[in-house]
Amino acid sequence: MGKDVLAWRKKFGVIGPSTNTVVQPDMEQMRPPGVTNHYSRIYTPNAKALDDQSAWDATQVIASNVVEAVKSIMTCEPDYLVMGMSAITFFGGRKGAMEFAENINRESGGIGCSIGSLSCTAALKAYGGVKRISFLSPYYPISNKEVRQYFTDEGFEVINDIPLRAKSWTGIAEITEDTLRATLKQIDGDNVDALVQVGTNCSMVRLAAATELVLNKPVIAINTATYWHALRTSGIRDKVYGLGRLLEEF
Repeated sequence: MGKDVLAWRKKFGVIGPSTNTVVQPDMEQMRPPGVTNHYSRIYTPNAKALDDQSAWDATQVIASNVVEAVKSIMTCEPDYLVMGMSAITFFGGRKGAMEFAENINRESGGIGCSIGSLSCTAALKAYGGVKRISFLSPYYPISNKEVRQYFTDEGFEVINDIPLRAKSWTGIAEITEDTLRATLKQIDGDNVDALVQVGTNCSMVRLAAATELVLNKPVIAINTATYWHALRTSGIRDKVYGLGRLLEEF
């Protein structure tokens, strides 16, 4: 069987909500030569005027449509899957994350998948010495509670977290860099070893890299962590410069 002429190293199937406009361009920035990204959209009605409960309910709709997106992307015969939707990968703590990953792996015929939650854990461990973290999200408190529980299950102490309460799914991509920068300052502290951003439609890849240089501590954007994990799991060790220490050093 021949090799795809453009994906002569790896062909990635990237799965994300249909409302997400950030994952695709974010991950294109990180793509080394010989690797191609092919996006499959999870059908996602653009829930608006969200509150705690409606955001939770809308997230469950996304979760129910994931399998169809996996089936669709499998028709291009990818080598590996990359999950560009983060909230549901944190639900149910570490146990829930493992079950989610196993379900995707089963639906894909066992080719493997990098998911946001487990990728963040791997990234934090790659830096080493990280025990206390803070995180920000575009979510509501009900989902932040799940993220906090996941990181606690993984052995981290969560010092601070802030949910930015985006008013629609597409509104997540409208959260400004100024807002993100100010929020990073709020969740940081001398007792915090690393900062994490979750929510894949929130564009923070370059801001995280810049903030890392200023604070001299790990600042991890979830899209960076997930794509880094996919590359390294697939045996691709290329260093990608300008997007943070994770892709440059580990």
